[in-house]
Amino acid sequence: MVDESTDSSDFDPREHDAREVASETADDPERFLSLMPHYYRGEVSNMKSLMDRMDLTVDWAIAVLVALLALSFESPDRPPHLLLIGMGAMTMFLLFDVRRYRTFDATRSRVRMIEENLFANAFDPRGAERAEWRGEMSDDLRAPTLKVTTREAVARRLRRVYLPLLTVLLIAWAYRITVFVSGETWTETAAVPGVPGTVVTAGVVLYYVVLVAIAYWPKRREAMGEFHDERPGEWKRPG
Repeated sequence: MVDESTDSSDFDPREHDAREVASETADDPERFLSLMPHYYRGEVSNMKSLMDRMDLTVDWAIAVLVALLALSFESPDRPPHLLLIGMGAMTMFLLFDVRRYRTFDATRSRVRMIEENLFANAFDPRGAERAEWRGEMSDDLRAPTLKVTTREAVARRLRRVYLPLLTVLLIAWAYRITVFVSGETWTETAAVPGVPGTVVTAGVVLYYVVLVAIAYWPKRREAMGEFHDERPGEWKRPG
């Protein structure tokens, strides 16, 4: 026989008690600790999905790079500005990747908050703990915020992925306009219809100078919980 007091038709999500259904968990260690593994697994799963999306963007960028290199060097008659189109495509992939990276970092920051302040202290309670970490987590769940600026996200993704890909395109373009085609000067080969080769070259040089400046200009790190310029630590010791 079904207990009418538990009938779902009596549940009104607009009521205060219904909206605060989990409030008792905050003061009950047993309930809180039983809830956290489920929430942690959900955040880790979300983080993995976001990482897969970033990897997919990189895969497409590499595929486009390979296709453009093959087309550009298929014949001397192929226009070298195909490689310039590739530089533009890499920039678009970078912008897509930056947006995904910032979302990934926000999720990763919550995962690291739990690991640092719950699981790490379960293994060794002598470790440092952020006294207000539960309040910070609560605030971020109610009003999620991005933890890393666009500028840092661009810099990090450039250093890690896109600057090497763009460097390959730069080397290929320089070879394409200087060595690959005989009987023409490099300024003639580099020219785009309506734009002299010297102007095109100056634009490419300026573009790469800006990229390098963005990637390596010193700035305080804001990304959360990521391995960054750290020396390898000890974990397993030889026999």
